[in-house]
Amino acid sequence: MSISTTATTSSPAAANAAILVGRIFLSAMFILAGYGKLTAIAGTAGWFESIGLPAPTVLTVLVGTLELVGGLAILAGFQTRIAALAIAAFTIAATLVAHTDLADQVQQLFFMKNLAITGGLLVLAAFGAGAYSIDARRS
Repeated sequence: MSISTTATTSSPAAANAAILVGRIFLSAMFILAGYGKLTAIAGTAGWFESIGLPAPTVLTVLVGTLELVGGLAILAGFQTRIAALAIAAFTIAATLVAHTDLADQVQQLFFMKNLAITGGLLVLAAFGAGAYSIDARRS
């Protein structure tokens, strides 16, 4: 009996549907996080300041905008590779700033979750948004 993977045996329509669902799942977190930061700037800036980040209000607006706009781009499949790479880089940076106390089980979980999310974003950057995207319609 041979072992085959879904990627090599699935139909193009099924693969493209899976990519769309993956984009929806990946983007939802960033859209909501970005919106939350941009609608509660003072709270997020206060937390950023408490962990020693510089220019916390400016950083809150920049991070919130990246998450919201990048998440929407991934959702729509617009400039997906660029958006996925930008959010992957941000996710790694956020992980290194806020989730490196691996003795704390909650921080360890956040660290591993962020690595998994970054992996998904890198796959999306490598293979693109699929047929059900603005990128596909533009090419």
